[in-house]
Amino acid sequence: MGSVQIVTTVLAAAITAVAVWLAVRAVLKMVAVIRLGQPAPERFADKGTRAKTMLVETAGHTRMLRWGVVGAAHWFVMVGFIVLSLLVLEAYFEVVSPTGGLPLIGGLAVYGLVTEVIAVLGTVGIGVLIAIRVRNRPTRPGGRSRFTGSTMWQGYFVEAVVLAVLVMGFVIRGFKVATDHFEYPVWATPVSHAVGALLPAWPAGVSVAALIKIAISMTWLIVIALNVTMGVAWHRFLAFFNIFFKREPARPAGSGLGPLRPMTSNGKPLDFEEADPEKDQFGVAQVEQFTWKGLLDFSTCTECGRCQSQCPAWNTGKPLSPKLLVLSLRDHAYAKAPYLLAGGGKDLTGEEKATAAQLAHLDVLTLAEAEKPLIGDAEAGGVIDPDVLWSCTTCGACVEQCPVDIEHVDHIVDMRRYQVLIESSFPSEAGVMLRNLENKGNPWGAPQNTREDWTKGLGFEVPRVGEVDDFEYLFWVGCAGAFEDRAKKTTRAVATLLNEAGVSFAILGEGETCSGDPARRIGNEFVFQMLAQQNVETLNEAFEGREQAKRKIVATCPHCFNTLGNEYGQLGGEFEVVHHTQLLAHLVSTGRLTPVQPVDGGVTYHDPCYLGRHNRVFAAPREVLGSALNGGGRADADLIEMPRNSERSFCCGAGGARMWMEEKIGKRINVDRVEEAMSTGARTVAVGCPFCSTMLNDGVNGKGAGEQVEVVDVASVLLRSVRPDTAPGGKETAPTAG
Repeated sequence: MGSVQIVTTVLAAAITAVAVWLAVRAVLKMVAVIRLGQPAPERFADKGTRAKTMLVETAGHTRMLRWGVVGAAHWFVMVGFIVLSLLVLEAYFEVVSPTGGLPLIGGLAVYGLVTEVIAVLGTVGIGVLIAIRVRNRPTRPGGRSRFTGSTMWQGYFVEAVVLAVLVMGFVIRGFKVATDHFEYPVWATPVSHAVGALLPAWPAGVSVAALIKIAISMTWLIVIALNVTMGVAWHRFLAFFNIFFKREPARPAGSGLGPLRPMTSNGKPLDFEEADPEKDQFGVAQVEQFTWKGLLDFSTCTECGRCQSQCPAWNTGKPLSPKLLVLSLRDHAYAKAPYLLAGGGKDLTGEEKATAAQLAHLDVLTLAEAEKPLIGDAEAGGVIDPDVLWSCTTCGACVEQCPVDIEHVDHIVDMRRYQVLIESSFPSEAGVMLRNLENKGNPWGAPQNTREDWTKGLGFEVPRVGEVDDFEYLFWVGCAGAFEDRAKKTTRAVATLLNEAGVSFAILGEGETCSGDPARRIGNEFVFQMLAQQNVETLNEAFEGREQAKRKIVATCPHCFNTLGNEYGQLGGEFEVVHHTQLLAHLVSTGRLTPVQPVDGGVTYHDPCYLGRHNRVFAAPREVLGSALNGGGRADADLIEMPRNSERSFCCGAGGARMWMEEKIGKRINVDRVEEAMSTGARTVAVGCPFCSTMLNDGVNGKGAGEQVEVVDVASVLLRSVRPDTAPGGKETAPTAG
């Protein structure tokens, strides 16, 4: 060992020791903070499925690859980081000796080839990611960037380190080539040989370059160890755990979509009949009241901004950014952590749990952070502004796009639950809706005895449960379908089509009440459970004696579809629920409904969030519309897709109980969506949701385009094609009641 190698070895050992010590300390701190969260025992179930899902998502990059070039570049960088860690390890042998290398595999040509290819592709990949970050920098002219609010120096730092480590790998190999100590042939490592041709034959160059590579790597480790909230770096370790512990690893819609997480206290579902606000946790009022998985979510955020780029609130000038919400909660959690770890915190009555002696060593900034309300405006110094909390439509676009499976919607609703149930703090206009749900069983406050009025004048009898001995489907009409004029046309169209196809169905009539979706998503879990338990009891009675496979429900409202099918199981109601577009697509494909009149003027389709993104129903409504467009054998008409469709469909603005709240900030979400629909040139905007119908109709009318563009349900489009005689003038879907 020469003098150069002695120096490089000592320096490499010293910086590595410091980096490892700081990294261990940082990991212990992060684990301590995450463990402050509430229990979530369900996260440990089905470990096999969890492991498989985690491996598929990480190795296959299944979520990242939805972004094409970005996903591919990130995959090469990720693989490079994992595989080329071996080259960092090899550098420790090279600082000791210029001819050093990894034992066993170090001299294999296949190892040289694999690492060479990965290094080249990783270099290209990181170059692409740097270019994308620069091109989308928040300060660029025009429009908001998905990186707005991200800590940009951290992103540039991480990317620069990755690039530098990759380059130094080629430099080390180049010096080995130049000094004739390189063990791999040209065919396996052409780039390394090309670099070697440019470098001098400096024997000490290998050890010096190896030291530089180690120093860069360990500097990176030191920097992230000193910045435990540096998600852009820590996510490469935490993402594996966050994906493994996702809520429903086997669910096709993705974790955090579909059903909401039940309201829990100390890890157990809350029973309102026995719950006590002084002993049980109602929603989330303090950051430590999130589950440990919630705190892991916040720690894992990469600050990539994909959630932000897709959020309808953010895109229309609202203060909500899912990314910034998560970052605010993350920063608050780590700033408050010393106080909590010292024994501090408020009990459920608001009393301090720690003694003065326990808190005596804490600095004033930590104590000030501990006093911040979780929800509060700028004057109150809150972590999350109320306008941020109430801007969410629960559309799930953030959850859909998140590459590390953060469950934004669950966290937002948990905070809403405390605000509604304990603080009674929510937009005032929503109070009327909640009172109507409690007193009338529907958000409009319509009389219960008018639930069946939509059946009048149909020309056939709509049977009620109890009046017929048997039926194949229970038709869940929903509140909108029973009381809202536009939605009643859809209800009548579906009933007419089912009758036309000879499908045996029955309704509950006055026995039906609201599914509870708006109550649950605004945060009023008490009203939701009251309504849901009533409905579960009614439905179980209606299906009494039937096996699971024959407890079939068809619903026209995606919110009812999602609630009945995904959430009633939490309360003992297990049913097979289909959306009406799914049933209609089946009836068309089996020849029980035959379109005969093609629809003219062009049709575009708006994917409802709770049908598409939350439940992955994309094909069925398109199949129905395709059959109507090509009715009677015509085969030259195609559905006109909007730029944002399917998984990336843009919300109508009604979800999350926003249907009953005023939109006072920024551009109206429905107007933004209507403008996109109108840009297609289609005369018909087809929908599969009564909320979407209302919002898009209002948007069209607001644009003064009611004569040029019609918003109509998929069922109504199909009915016009199957029975043109039922739609005089092209506007009615069924005879109106006289």
